[in-house]
Amino acid sequence: MAADATTTGDHLPFHRLSAAGVQALACGEGDDAVVGALLGAERSRRLLLMRALDNALAGDDTAPLSHADAWALLERAQRAAPEVFEDVLMCPTTGMWVSLAVRTARGRAAGEEDAPGWVVTGYLSALAAAAGTRAGLDFSITVPVRHGLVPLPTLGCAVLPEHRPWSTARVTGHAGRLRITGAGADVAVAPGWDVRGADWLPVRRLTLGADGTAKPLVLEELDPYRTFPRPSEPRPMPQGEAASWAALLADAWEIVRRDDPVTAGAMRRGLMSVAPCPARERFRPYSCTSAAAFGGVVASHPDDAAQLAATLVHEFQHIKLGALINLGPLTEPPGGPGSSQELFYAPWRDDPRPLGGLLQGIYAFFGVARLWRAHRHTADPAYAPLAHFEFALWRGQVWSVLNEVRGHVLLTPLGRYVLESLAERCARWMTEEVPAGPLRLAEEASADHLARWRAHHMRPPAAAVEEAVRAWQQGAARPPSALAAPPALVPDSEVRFLDTAAVLARHHLTDPEGAPRAAAGAVEGAEPADVLLVAGSHEGARDAYATRLSGKDAPVSAWAGLGRALTADPSRRQASHLLLRHPERARAVQDALVATTGRTADPVRLAGWLGQDLAD
Repeated sequence: MAADATTTGDHLPFHRLSAAGVQALACGEGDDAVVGALLGAERSRRLLLMRALDNALAGDDTAPLSHADAWALLERAQRAAPEVFEDVLMCPTTGMWVSLAVRTARGRAAGEEDAPGWVVTGYLSALAAAAGTRAGLDFSITVPVRHGLVPLPTLGCAVLPEHRPWSTARVTGHAGRLRITGAGADVAVAPGWDVRGADWLPVRRLTLGADGTAKPLVLEELDPYRTFPRPSEPRPMPQGEAASWAALLADAWEIVRRDDPVTAGAMRRGLMSVAPCPARERFRPYSCTSAAAFGGVVASHPDDAAQLAATLVHEFQHIKLGALINLGPLTEPPGGPGSSQELFYAPWRDDPRPLGGLLQGIYAFFGVARLWRAHRHTADPAYAPLAHFEFALWRGQVWSVLNEVRGHVLLTPLGRYVLESLAERCARWMTEEVPAGPLRLAEEASADHLARWRAHHMRPPAAAVEEAVRAWQQGAARPPSALAAPPALVPDSEVRFLDTAAVLARHHLTDPEGAPRAAAGAVEGAEPADVLLVAGSHEGARDAYATRLSGKDAPVSAWAGLGRALTADPSRRQASHLLLRHPERARAVQDALVATTGRTADPVRLAGWLGQDLAD
């Protein structure tokens, strides 16, 4: 698949990635040169989308904005200051916007944006105004106003006393000076555009590190197209929150630079902005990227710098893989028209995932495991147990899923090459030693997640369940063999918090008293029995799970917890195996018993009866 666009004969230029670049990406890596090649392809994609938008808007004179004026100003800026045009074009928000704008102009973006179509496509005028200002041009152009805010990409956002949700303002540029007029207000901004005031909020630009390792980064709070998959209104941060982000990003950058230097080199070129969102529950951060917004990351306020470093690596893996897929797909399309898409277990999700989504997760968490693998040896000793846990958890999760899908028939040759390359490296990681305590907690968290997932999403054959209910009621010695038939995957759209065991383990590793406090509600989805289990009280947890499962409205995930609690009792081995391998059978039979008789069976006895035929 040379790094630049190549022309052969009469064919249009196309992008190729060198063999060395493909090899690096297939191993989960790729340096700044590889990222440069991916950015070249992304540039062409955006220019093609801009041309498509131009075609879609041709002759449209019904909007309150002039698209012709915007195109003309952009062209002037490109001629006068090509580097400015390139910076505006390759901004992550531009990629997100132009993809949505093309769909909007073609009438295919229903529900993706709350703003009227002319506000969406009118962002082109805001882009042109920003480019014209930075190029030092003289111009005057009308731009959209969103709830009183006038975002100008890569520059900042003007604040107007406007009460209407959607309106327009006039932006005038002269020798780099900027004036925004609308709603009876006149906002003047001096060249430099970085002085913050009541009516002008400049883009926050950070420099992480120093000298040769310095990394420029935008802390993006203003552009509506900074968030995925839907735009959102600007959210100016208080100064304290912004300062916290700056400090955490600086520390996270040092961790990545030290512990994953190849990725740091690639990020220096390819990671352009982080869009903050509010903090989430501890140990449950949120982050996302979009294939349309190369270089942009959305992330919740982290617990600490190491977690943020892992988040940045995770999302940058998505960015690289998404750009690679634009050059060559990893999977073939599913079967013919009307065929259903195959779904898979993803250890990092509550929901089943299609093959393409699963590959994204494999690639992202491979990068996370790589970072923790190094960081566990450089972290503060008090933090090292958590780092060991994270490495053990994610290497095991990635390894298990790689082995599940690496030979799938829908993988393209490139897809097979990527998975085989990742598997080769992950296999070596599986031989590396991890301290016993963190390793045990990681293995238990993995088993718990899988069992909870099966209890929620898998359904044994209905006829076999009915037969098992009759056999149980009649006192049969063994369950019917039909219950061992492959279950059906029936996605449960309501399930949440399948990662509870892992979250509790993190509390336990960072503060042994943290897990008990979680019973007071610090960990959403955690039962008192879950807290007892992570603290090592297997008997107490067993009794608590059994009590819950013997009553009405028992949580489905309690079957998995009971299975873990029973591992400490050799006499309950069959019950434990059943509940960790096939908890869906116990759930289905218990539910059918309640529906038939109005009463529950003893969950430990039922699981033991159902698990008699399982091999060790």
